[in-house]
Amino acid sequence: MLFQDIIGQQTVKERLIQTVLDQRVSHAQLITGPAGSGKLPLALAYATYINCKNRTATDACGVCPSCIKFKKFVHPDLHFVYPTIKNNDKEISRDYLPEWRSLLTETNGYFDLQDWYQHIDVENKQGTIYAKEAEEIIKTLNRKSYESEYKIMIIWMIEKLQYQAAPKLLKLFEEPPEKTLFLLITESPEEILSTIKSRTQMVKTDRIDEASMRAAILQNWGQKDETLVERILNLSEGNWLKVSEHLQKDDNDQRFFEMFKSWMSYCYKGQVAEAAALSEEFSKMGREQQKAFFGYCLQMMQWGLQNLAFGKEKIKTIGAELDFISKCTTFFTVDSIPVFTEMFEEAEYHIERNANPNILFMDISLKSMTLMYKTRKK
Repeated sequence: MLFQDIIGQQTVKERLIQTVLDQRVSHAQLITGPAGSGKLPLALAYATYINCKNRTATDACGVCPSCIKFKKFVHPDLHFVYPTIKNNDKEISRDYLPEWRSLLTETNGYFDLQDWYQHIDVENKQGTIYAKEAEEIIKTLNRKSYESEYKIMIIWMIEKLQYQAAPKLLKLFEEPPEKTLFLLITESPEEILSTIKSRTQMVKTDRIDEASMRAAILQNWGQKDETLVERILNLSEGNWLKVSEHLQKDDNDQRFFEMFKSWMSYCYKGQVAEAAALSEEFSKMGREQQKAFFGYCLQMMQWGLQNLAFGKEKIKTIGAELDFISKCTTFFTVDSIPVFTEMFEEAEYHIERNANPNILFMDISLKSMTLMYKTRKK
């Protein structure tokens, strides 16, 4: 991974490069920022640059033996830690390394937790960085480096670190082995123990700027219809993961739209049996997909509010979604939208905490039927 492969983030790239040129590489850095901003690719490009044998003032060479190994994620001095699931004989990151490398190769590092869980087929479980992982980190970093100046440990989604593991790592952060670099990555710095944050130097990324997004779309997918590109840029809000989802015509949004449209129709008509059947379908989805569906429902509520306040011209969607939301003012009203929003937000929260999806879906269905009936009577 080279800095030239990173979408946007020019200021951050220049700052990281300068730390190497000035020989002021902080041994523990916390890379934080919104989803889809390229935190993991930045860490990979930084690691590549640090150990490149022929780096320039702007990037690694990309062709020396070190760069080639970094590109394939097989460099012996590059180590990864990430959330895992205890599954038969698998528990720590090393056990999932083939799957991790394959996802990195497929995505260039632009993926999130949901993508990772889907890749290892554990959507219904929540990953953790276990205490045993900390022991492996200590063991790994106490060995001498194989061929590079720096041993680099990338810990992805450090907020998933098990509480019991933290004390074992604090001493490493305070007194790291010589020429060791920790690159910690997070989207939720508020969830990280203050004792860990205080021992790191923070590197903040921003949402990707529109010009860089547009250039990357052209480079990766060629010339696209300008209206479609504008819609995608508006919907993605600086998140490259969302751009990829839309451009690859992921089935989720269409499937979620059809489910949402049917669900709201059943609730509006008071069709309990039909809602119950849809609830069964919903319960068969993986947990991450269930959370994503309620996230989609919240997006529909946002569009519904924009429709009421400014008209459909201000809604950042087109086609069937726009047509549906603009015609549903009967039950998506100024009074009902906040109630729907609260229900969907609570649903996301409860799904995260292993609520029974069937019961949860039906509970919202019955509440929605009551809410829509009251709205019609006004």
